[in-house]
Amino acid sequence: MPTDTNSKFTVLNVRAFKEQGRKVVALTAYDWACAKIVDTAGVDIVLVGDSLGNVVQGKGTTLPVTLDEMIYHTEMVVRAVERALVVADLPFPYAQSGAKTAVKAAAKILKQTGAGAVKIEGGTKRADVIRAVVDAGIPVIGHCGLLPQNINCYGKFTVQRDREALLADAEAIENAGAFAVVIEYVPAELAAEVSKRLKISTIGIGSGNGCDGQVLVLHDILGFGKPTRHSKVYAPVAQTIHTAVSSYADEVRNGVFPSEKESF
Repeated sequence: MPTDTNSKFTVLNVRAFKEQGRKVVALTAYDWACAKIVDTAGVDIVLVGDSLGNVVQGKGTTLPVTLDEMIYHTEMVVRAVERALVVADLPFPYAQSGAKTAVKAAAKILKQTGAGAVKIEGGTKRADVIRAVVDAGIPVIGHCGLLPQNINCYGKFTVQRDREALLADAEAIENAGAFAVVIEYVPAELAAEVSKRLKISTIGIGSGNGCDGQVLVLHDILGFGKPTRHSKVYAPVAQTIHTAVSSYADEVRNGVFPSEKESF
């Protein structure tokens, strides 16, 4: 549950949690109904990830997700959330297109949705972009390790084990002014080392328990899609929905629903 249900979680809280040794809890949401549940359940950060391309749109990668789609989903989430910090992914290829393009896109997201921050993938290669967005008054969460927007370069999702590259990326993100960094698909020992080095909070996904917080995809913890090693099904909601729909279909076909009780 939230530590203080009457206060709004902000960038300042994320920074304070690092100093206090308290874990940051982050989870994705993509619509009003789910965001309302996630927020009232007590997460600190609601991430409107471009992972919506996978779990909402059924696409193979996050690359096709557009800026307008990110704005559409983020605006719904912001309307639902009362306590958590809402962060929106900057979709491909805005950060990759340079600082000016990234600032304009990030500003559009915040202006049209009311989100509190954006997340930008990339380390040393995106440090200038992160710095420009932060200088424009827009809080940024960085993202290093495995970068889903670079999937065509990897060929497949693989654990990132290059210690020197990860350290350089994480430090570049911190020095560029980000207030936190997501570390994805990195060996636990290496992610813990990065977390100890940085002054900003690290938020892991598939990177062990040594990070300053964790983020997962809502659909993964509810049992939608294929199980993933880095996640955990906390409630088999997908199966529950399947059972409910199947029961409804059977009752309609057999003339059981609606009964006299459900009729006017």
